[in-house]
Amino acid sequence: MPNLKEVRNRIVSVGSTMQITSAMKMVSAAKLKRAQDAITQMRPYANKLQEILQNVSSSLDTSENAYARESNDKNVLLIVISSNRGLAGGFNANAIKKAWSLIKDDYVGKNVSVISIGKKANDAFKRTDHSIHGTDLPHGLNEVFDNLKYDTVAPIAEKIMEAFVTKQFDKVILVYNQFKNAAVQIVQAEQFLPVVATKTVGGGSATDYIFEPNKEFIVEDLIPRSLKTQFYKALLDSFASEHGARMTAMHKATDNAKDMLRDLKISYNKARQTAITTEILEIVAGAEALNG
Repeated sequence: MPNLKEVRNRIVSVGSTMQITSAMKMVSAAKLKRAQDAITQMRPYANKLQEILQNVSSSLDTSENAYARESNDKNVLLIVISSNRGLAGGFNANAIKKAWSLIKDDYVGKNVSVISIGKKANDAFKRTDHSIHGTDLPHGLNEVFDNLKYDTVAPIAEKIMEAFVTKQFDKVILVYNQFKNAAVQIVQAEQFLPVVATKTVGGGSATDYIFEPNKEFIVEDLIPRSLKTQFYKALLDSFASEHGARMTAMHKATDNAKDMLRDLKISYNKARQTAITTEILEIVAGAEALNG
């Protein structure tokens, strides 16, 4: 049976931890509301724009659309999106694990490079051969989530698209957590480039578009804008998923702390009752010894 001081110290420690996890849960819940609203409003627009992008690409020749060229996937770029902070359950580990699975299974024997967005992904890949160092490609992107706006994300997408057009990479994959609800996040490995054209059963274009003003404008303006929107949506998804995962993790941690606190109080009361009983027995034994 532990002594009273040890149990009392543990009760204080668990109580302090429970206050911290409860506060973190409330903070994540407040941030989740804003992040959830952002991705909920953005997703229908981004999905429809991506659908149009795929249909337009199917009506263009590969020579007209540099973002839909066919290649042998020799050079692959993975963009792994994580968070800057931990205490979010398996949120970061799942994205990193998915990236390693792609490297070791899907693209084994390929030249795979990784751009990390978020400190946790950067820590996982910065000492590997896949991390990008000293190039014109974006790196050091841990501060993106401090000011997550389309205007701050678009330049990053532009550099990645330029690297694809100049044939530095043959395929670009986004690895991120898609937000479903506060308790569920789905890890995605989504092809960013080249654009996958939509085909009908007969192999033709899914939709016959009339281009206005012309195809050149579509290629130079609409397709890049659609790709930037797709990239921004992935970051919004990951941002909302992070706060959902952290809120859920802190909720479970708070519940566990409550259970542990209850068990510790029971142990404390048992130890206290044992100490009192022992003292009473000692007093009675001493009194009987004096009377005898």
